[in-house]
Amino acid sequence: MRNSMRLVAALAICGLPALLVAQPPTHLTLAQAQQLAIQNNPQFTAARYNAAAAYQTAPQYKAAYEPTVFGSFTGVGADNGSRLAAGGLNNPVVYNRIGSGLSIGQMVTDFGRTSNLIAMAKLQASAQDQVTETTRAQILLNTSRSYFAILRAQAVLKVATQTVAARQTVSEQITALAESKLKSSLDVSFANVNLADARLLLVQAESDLKAAEADLATAMGLPNESGFVLDEEPIPAPMPDRVDELIREAMQNRPELKGLRLQQSAAERFTKAEHALYYPSIGVVGTAGFVPTGYETIPSRYGAIGMNVSIPILNGGLFKARQTQAELKAKAATENVNDLQNRVIRDVRVAWLSATTAYDRMALTQQLLQQASSALDLAQTRYDYGLGNIVELSTAQLNLTAAQIADTSAHYEYQTQRILVDYQTGILH
Repeated sequence: MRNSMRLVAALAICGLPALLVAQPPTHLTLAQAQQLAIQNNPQFTAARYNAAAAYQTAPQYKAAYEPTVFGSFTGVGADNGSRLAAGGLNNPVVYNRIGSGLSIGQMVTDFGRTSNLIAMAKLQASAQDQVTETTRAQILLNTSRSYFAILRAQAVLKVATQTVAARQTVSEQITALAESKLKSSLDVSFANVNLADARLLLVQAESDLKAAEADLATAMGLPNESGFVLDEEPIPAPMPDRVDELIREAMQNRPELKGLRLQQSAAERFTKAEHALYYPSIGVVGTAGFVPTGYETIPSRYGAIGMNVSIPILNGGLFKARQTQAELKAKAATENVNDLQNRVIRDVRVAWLSATTAYDRMALTQQLLQQASSALDLAQTRYDYGLGNIVELSTAQLNLTAAQIADTSAHYEYQTQRILVDYQTGILH
């Protein structure tokens, strides 16, 4: 890929448009494709940003433990000694003055509300990390599927090309024999139908290859890439006889489950935080400053310190409703975990069954291919000696093509299903 980019840059320097130059196909292994996907896919980048943002919530709650300091500057023009008769409960005497000072507030305790909010935020941030891991696994799964889809499409395209060539030869031979009055026009028609069917297969194979290449380019975050040369991957070992161990791995490793369990713990901590609203909050406040100019009865300096205890008494049932809401959400979070566990067990079982079936199909499709090849040889011999008809030969040709495609697809289907098993058990990373 780097070499192709250098070539385009060099041609641009020479004044040749890059779009007019055919770029060489990109050579990749599966590991390289996965690495590029993690580096370039914007979904993974966005997930990491969201995780980083989630870690900024806990410091926001933790700020309540730190002292608050703010400065004030006040200038008043009034009838000296006048009194305020309405507008609020405050100092009723007003004097001309200009004053400045600092005010400091420090929370002493709120009986666990802030500590529980901080713990909740940390758990939610850890849950967001698991969302990032889930996104990573999904990107790797999509990349791997597209990778094997390209290999399968290339193999099917090869089969389609060979089929077109073989049926073109048969069509030409039968046409020549028909011109010599050795075969009928019906035979020519059947041969041409088979040739047309092979050409349709070729066109579809080319389209499937382009679509798979587009999927892989998008998964890797490189949508402008087109054309890939991919290395074959070794066939994985067969699946274990029992699925129980895979289910245990999934229960431990699936990032979605880890994330929901962390969300459940966060909901429980938030319930405790909401319950702490019933308790008083205690804080210390202080203020000091100077009055550089003002009415002569006002001292030039001032200062005060005090303790404030806020005790909730009545608020129309607000705290009760908030606590009840938090408790219900915590119960819902527990049920969400149970539901996901059930679905994970189902998905692992289905993936295991599909992979096991795909592995068995490889041997069966190989036998099918051997039998179809033998059947075509026999049908061709019978047709050449006038013992068989064109229908037998056409059927044998169609069966061989179907067997070749099934045998080719079986290998990549098993590799794809094994990747899906790794994803469902949470070990794809």
